[in-house]
Amino acid sequence: MTAALTGLTALPGVAAAIDAAREACTQLRWHAALRRRIPEAAAESRVRGARFSAFLDGAEFPMELVRDVIRGAVPLGHDGPEERVLHGAIQATATTEQLTSIVLTAPAQALARLHTAAAADLADAAQLGRPRLAGETAAELRDVGEPPDAAAAGERLRGLVGLLAEARNEPGILVAAIAHAEIATVRPFTHGNALVARATERLLLHVLGVDPTGAVVSEAGYARQGAVAYQGALAAYATGRPDGVALWLRHSADAVVAGAAEATAIADAVLAGRLAPR
Repeated sequence: MTAALTGLTALPGVAAAIDAAREACTQLRWHAALRRRIPEAAAESRVRGARFSAFLDGAEFPMELVRDVIRGAVPLGHDGPEERVLHGAIQATATTEQLTSIVLTAPAQALARLHTAAAADLADAAQLGRPRLAGETAAELRDVGEPPDAAAAGERLRGLVGLLAEARNEPGILVAAIAHAEIATVRPFTHGNALVARATERLLLHVLGVDPTGAVVSEAGYARQGAVAYQGALAAYATGRPDGVALWLRHSADAVVAGAAEATAIADAVLAGRLAPR
């Protein structure tokens, strides 16, 4: 582990929270459904992940509707702001499936593709897949604080890309939490930053071996703690103070624990045949 990451695990309560999250994910792997029926569980995880990610951005829809939209049973209009957010959440969450082979080898490309998916209905076409330019800002997550200017945001994004390129042997829960917070607080894109941040965490938990089945619904973990607590924890991280960073890392690890519990409920439903057909 690099010295910088070692320092983060030494912050109050962080190591214990990460250990609890890791143990929750380890226990999940023993579920019978995740030995024989992983695709079904992973598909339902993406349904719930998209729904809760949209919820955290203020777009609340019934789970049944999101499931029907994803399986093509009903159309989703893109005219309203909430529908556009949900569409972005669905597209970003689905795109994580396609990026497992490149997120650690070509992280900048992976982030660009996630942004293109998340913000297709939220940003101008010329803004998709690239960081903000000089004079562009991000009018999102204002309760987290003002985002840095485009130059500073670009520098932080390059730092994150460097971290991901070296992340293969680092603690997956910690790397995923940092990536999530960096994107959500720095807001390197004009629109869709939080959707990209949560999809990136989902992707990293999977490829770094924390959640090899792709069943954990970390988005549900954040939603269960509430949008106010979520943005408050991000605001604490944005201060850069050790206590604020520690608060976010504990909050994120707690979300993984809750996300593993959501995955257990999914696996139970798979075994009982209670999930809607796809």
